[in-house]
Formats: sequence, C-alpha cells, structure tokens
Amino acid sequence: MAALTSNPGCNRRAVLDAAGIDKPKLSERVGFPGQFGQSRFALARGNGFEAMLKADEGALLLTALGYPALKVGYDDLGADADETLAQRHARTRELLGDEAGAALIDHPLLMLDVAGQTVFLEPDLIAFQRAGRLQVVEIKSFAIIDGQADSAKVSAAATQAAVYVLALRNLLSSLGQDPGLVSHEVVLVCPENFSFSPVAVVLDVRKQLATLRRQLARMASAATLVAALPPDTSFDLALPPETLANALAGVSARYAPECLSACELASYCRNEAAGTTAALGRPVRDALGGIATVEEALALAGGARPANEDQAEAAALLRTAARLRAEALGAPPP
Repeated sequence: MAALTSNPGCNRRAVLDAAGIDKPKLSERVGFPGQFGQSRFALARGNGFEAMLKADEGALLLTALGYPALKVGYDDLGADADETLAQRHARTRELLGDEAGAALIDHPLLMLDVAGQTVFLEPDLIAFQRAGRLQVVEIKSFAIIDGQADSAKVSAAATQAAVYVLALRNLLSSLGQDPGLVSHEVVLVCPENFSFSPVAVVLDVRKQLATLRRQLARMASAATLVAALPPDTSFDLALPPETLANALAGVSARYAPECLSACELASYCRNEAAGTTAALGRPVRDALGGIATVEEALALAGGARPANEDQAEAAALLRTAARLRAEALGAPPP
C-alpha cells in the first residue's frame, strides 16, 4: 500500500501486486537481491512490545490508552489460525455491526479496493472510544524520547493508519452506518524514552486521508494494465532470469529514489533507470518534462543540440543553470 500510494503511476508495481508476485524473490532472481525491510532484531523488538501490551487481554494497553480500570470487552479476531481471510473479515463485520461489541478489537481484518483489486488489511487494533466513535490504534516499536520521535517514522505510521481509517469507514458504510463514526484521530502507541513503558500519542490523519483518496482514484485498473501486455507475459519465478527481465521490461515503471524505501524491486528499477532524469528524483524529472536522459539534458544545457517545441521551457532552464554554475566556478559559460 505504501509503495502503490506513494507512486501511483508505476504500472509495474500495480501489475506485480495484482498477480501476487513475490517481489523480493523476483528481484533476487533477476540479479538484484536487496536488503529490504526491518532487521530481525527490530522485528523481534516490535513483536515483543506488542505482545507485552496485549497480554492479559490488553491490560497494559488499556492503561496507555487512558481507559478506566474497570473491565472492558476484548476480542482477538486473530486467535483462530485455521480461519480463512474471508471468515475473519466476516467476523470483523459482525463485531463492528454490534453496538454492544468489545471495547478493544484485536487483529481485525478490513478490505480496500486498490487499482480494481480487493486487498486485505490488518490493523494492530481498533478501540471503541467512550463517545461511541471508533479509533484506530497503531503499535510501533520506535521510541518517543522527550516527547519527540523520528519524523519519517511518524509520517509512515500516519500514512499506514490513514489506510486503515479509510478501509474502516468503507466497512461501516457497507453496514449502513455513518462512516463519520470512525475518528480521523488515530492513536500511536510507542515505547517511551529508553524503556518499554508505553506512551500513547494522538495523530490527526486528515491530510493523509485526502492524499490517499486522491492517489487511489488515480490508479489505473490492474485489469486494464494486464490486458495491454503481450499474451505470453509471465512472472513465474521458475523461468530463466533473462525471460523474467524481458517480462519486467514490458511493463512500464516510474522509478524515483523514494522507491528504495518502499519497494522490493527498487534496486532493479534504479539500475534500469541509470542515465535517465527520473533517477535524479521527481523534482528533476518534473522540471525537465520531455527530456528523458541526462545526456540529452547536458546537450541542451550546452547548446550542443536544439530543443524541440516540447523541450523549449526546460532547455531554457538548463541553459540558465549552466550559465550560473559557470559563473559560480569562474569558468567560461558553455
């Protein structure tokens, strides 16, 4: 979800996700293994922190959330390992449709339509507020030290929580309930300072919700993208690496350096984009619209080649930048 919504114009990502392809294995198969995701130590810390909070039916978590000491209802929808995703989603609908449901819902399963495909989402928790509103609770293992946390991690958590809020509102709408019952304020529970003591902070995700809706609306349907591919296109991991690479080349990508933090295929796409203006970042690519390669940009900046009508504005910017650079370095202008 993070990769799709941060780069909705990437057809390659949309097709591979729709097909359910194991992207880390695909990247390794074509010769670009990546160290993607959290370390096992970070995962162990996160799992330990979450287990501690949810022990004894969420006793410590309730304290962090500011619930009164009295006993409240707690329902763990992930306790039955034999349940299918559809069954867990049905139980989530049933519980949310019950006004007398549990105050804390653990491991709920929500659904969201992404590029014409239905995906399942699992928030850490949904908590009922005293005023009757639903609130998403996200548990993270990064620390809040002296009231401050890593801004990039907080931003990523807010985006993730916004996806859950949107899916939860859609679910309530399907139940005939007011989607406004889902609060736009989410609760982030993290360790405080250098201990495992939990602290809860409230995040307003209205900005992230607006961005998410806009980006989801821009995504092309996966079915439309697949229909445009050659009929023999396959990403079967048993195929030879060169065959897989050719299949990848047949689906347009939209690489940007930001992909390295969100997509398992980013190393492959970065290598593919070498020498292009896209590899320099979205601001550069957008400013140099119509100029695909760095070589072409340098030629236009130095006047070695004339600009066509579509490149005239960008070429003028490049010539100005080249002149200012030459002045700053005391070199003759190009």
